Amino acid sequence: MLGPVILAASRSDRMRRLISAAPVTKQVVDRFIPGETVDDIVPIIEELTADGLELTMDVVGEDITTPGQAAAARDAYLALIDRLGALDLGERVEMSVKLSMFGQALDAGHELALANVRPVVEAAAAIGTTVTLDAEDHTTLDSMFAIHDALREEFPQTGCVIQAYLFRTEADARRLAANGSRVRLVKGAYKEPAEVAHQQKREIDKAYVRILRILMDGAGYPMVGSHDPRLITIAQELAHRAGRKLDEYEFQMLYGIRSDEHLRLAAEGHRMRVYTAYGTDWYGYFMRRLAEKPANLRFFVRSMISKG
Repeated sequence: MLGPVILAASRSDRMRRLISAAPVTKQVVDRFIPGETVDDIVPIIEELTADGLELTMDVVGEDITTPGQAAAARDAYLALIDRLGALDLGERVEMSVKLSMFGQALDAGHELALANVRPVVEAAAAIGTTVTLDAEDHTTLDSMFAIHDALREEFPQTGCVIQAYLFRTEADARRLAANGSRVRLVKGAYKEPAEVAHQQKREIDKAYVRILRILMDGAGYPMVGSHDPRLITIAQELAHRAGRKLDEYEFQMLYGIRSDEHLRLAAEGHRMRVYTAYGTDWYGYFMRRLAEKPANLRFFVRSMISKG
C-alpha cells in the first residue's frame, strides 16, 4: 500500500525539499490549496458561498517548534476572522484548527494550545461562527478532547473530528453524540500502528458506517467527512432513518476533490461544506491528500511527467 509510504515521506525533510523544488509542484498544489494569504482566499470564499456552498477554513502548518510560532499561528487565524467578519457570512464559513499549530507538542503544550486557541474560538463566536478541532495522530487525542470539553463549557458549538480507523473512536462517538456536540467523522489520514487502528480499507469502511450510525442516532450534529459515493448514500439513508432534516447534518469534502459533487449535494438542499486550506506551509497537508486517495497520487505523477 502506497498510503503509509507517502505518510512517511510527509515527515521527511529530504522529500520535502525534493517535491518543493519540482517545477510542477505549485501547479498541482494549487488544486488543493488555492492561495497563500487571506487576500488570495477571500475571492474563493465569495465564489463558493455564492454557489450555495459552506466552508471550513484551515490555515496550513503543523511543524511548530517554538511558542512564538504558535502565537503566529493564532494571529493568522485572528486575521482570517477579522476578514470574515467584514464578509458577514456567519456560520456559513467556520474554521478548522490543528492544535499542533498552537503549540500542543511543546513543553506544557496542552496549556499553551488551549491558551492560544481560546481567543480564536472567542473571535469566531463574536462574528457568528465557530471552530472545529481537527484530529491528528492518536497520541494527541486525549489532549484534543480535553481542550474540546473545556472550550464547550463557554462555546458549546465548538466542534471536533473523530477518525474511523482508530479502535477507540466508537466509544468517543457515543460520548460526543450524547453531549450534543458538532462532530466531523473522517476515515483518518495519519500512519497509525496496528495496535490502535484498522489497517485495511474494508475494515475502516465498516467502522465508518458503525460510527456514523451512532452519530446520526445521537443528540449531536454529525458532519460527514467523505468523498466516497457509497458512504454518502449510506449517510443519507441513516439520516432518514434517524428522522433528521436536511439542516440537521452536513457533508464535508476537500477543496479540489469531486467539486461537481459539492454542487450536486448543495442543489439537492443538503448542507455541503468545503474544507478549504491556504497558507505557505502546505507540504504536510498536501502529502496527506496524496496518501488518502490513489487518484490524487496519479494526478500528481501524471502532472510531473507531462510537465517534466
